[in-house]
Amino acid sequence: MQDGIDRVDDIAAELGVSGATVRRDLAALAEAGLLARTYGGAQTGPTFTELALGERTGMQTRAKAAIAQAAADLVPTGAGTVFLDAGSTCAQLAEHLRQRDDLTIVTRGLEIAVLLATPGGPRVVVLEGEVATMSHGIVGPSVSEGLARFRFDVAFLGADAVNPLDGVGEPTLEEALTKEVAAARAARVVVLADATKVGRQGVPVWATLPPSWILITDVDPTGDGEDTADVAGFEAAGVEVIRVRADAS
Repeated sequence: MQDGIDRVDDIAAELGVSGATVRRDLAALAEAGLLARTYGGAQTGPTFTELALGERTGMQTRAKAAIAQAAADLVPTGAGTVFLDAGSTCAQLAEHLRQRDDLTIVTRGLEIAVLLATPGGPRVVVLEGEVATMSHGIVGPSVSEGLARFRFDVAFLGADAVNPLDGVGEPTLEEALTKEVAAARAARVVVLADATKVGRQGVPVWATLPPSWILITDVDPTGDGEDTADVAGFEAAGVEVIRVRADAS
């Protein structure tokens, strides 16, 4: 394999072995951190390692707080239905919504559901499925079936990576598909991603987003830093970018 993405069938043909043998060997290499598994194949070169939710909660905390504050301003007034993804930045947003008794919030985040389930707070709907061990997000076919029964005024998505054309990057196909279905059911799609997620490489699976989605990030809020080109790429692709200061109160 060379740097890039190779499919199982191509690898099997080149090596003269069965697809089952290739899949078994790829699984072992992925477990050792030597490559990243993708849908139907594998990717070498720069790889992405997913961190557990507990580790991510303590990272980029000021940026996530500022992003969450800006996201809260986009929540509709009056009765509305909101999708809130799993993840540490979405958990910050949940803090702003705990007293919003005019909302129905559908979430796949276990900690987020518990946080929101308070007297005088929103109606909370938890999607059914399997719990992803790293993100504590619910995944699987039942999640997509549940999402298909809702229409959201706005869907707030977390991301392990974000790209103006590919959308949001995830470590597994299940999580990518869940985000894609949620986005398709929403009138507005808002991605919450701190600067470390913008331009990140090596994430194996991507969820396509509808046109005219919104990115809230702390990348170059002043417009005079080296990250300006990153944000410009999103704006050129028709993405609305809301830039915040990581030290915002």
